[in-house]
Amino acid sequence: MSHADSTPSVERVDQDEHQGAPASRPLEIVFGVVSLAFSAGYLFLATQIPLRREALPGQIDARFWPMVIAVTAVVISLAILAIAITRPAPGREDLDRIQPGGTVRVIATLAIAGAFIAVWSLGSVILFGYRIEVFPIAAAVLMAALMLLYGHRRWLSLIIYSVSVTAFVYVVFGMLLRIPL
Repeated sequence: MSHADSTPSVERVDQDEHQGAPASRPLEIVFGVVSLAFSAGYLFLATQIPLRREALPGQIDARFWPMVIAVTAVVISLAILAIAITRPAPGREDLDRIQPGGTVRVIATLAIAGAFIAVWSLGSVILFGYRIEVFPIAAAVLMAALMLLYGHRRWLSLIIYSVSVTAFVYVVFGMLLRIPL
């Protein structure tokens, strides 16, 4: 057997490793349904925003931008769902197949985000007679945990990045814009 005879099988194996994810119509429909449910829920929550006073005609109130975003999301979700139902599934050759450990990372990301939301909902705690804001600590831990989960291993940059992003968000939203965190 010559070298030329063995080359096609090596190329075939190499092509199979880098082949994109297969087209999936059910996946497209599920994505459309989930995005529609999420955006409809957001629309419902946007209508529930309490107003101190009703806006006069031609003025913008606290519900305006959330409503614009919600209605836009619902329209786009309906379009995605209609396309998923009426047309064949688009090719996904440009996407990689699910990698080993990918599903575990997604589940771990959701668990970390859920833990962050649960801890953040405490607002502040009193420890040794001092009131401590939970957000800065929880946000820094969230950032560090997600970076570790997705493969970042340099401790110095992990700490610097987590602390600097948390400080930026806290200063901009908590101090300058006075949004309670």
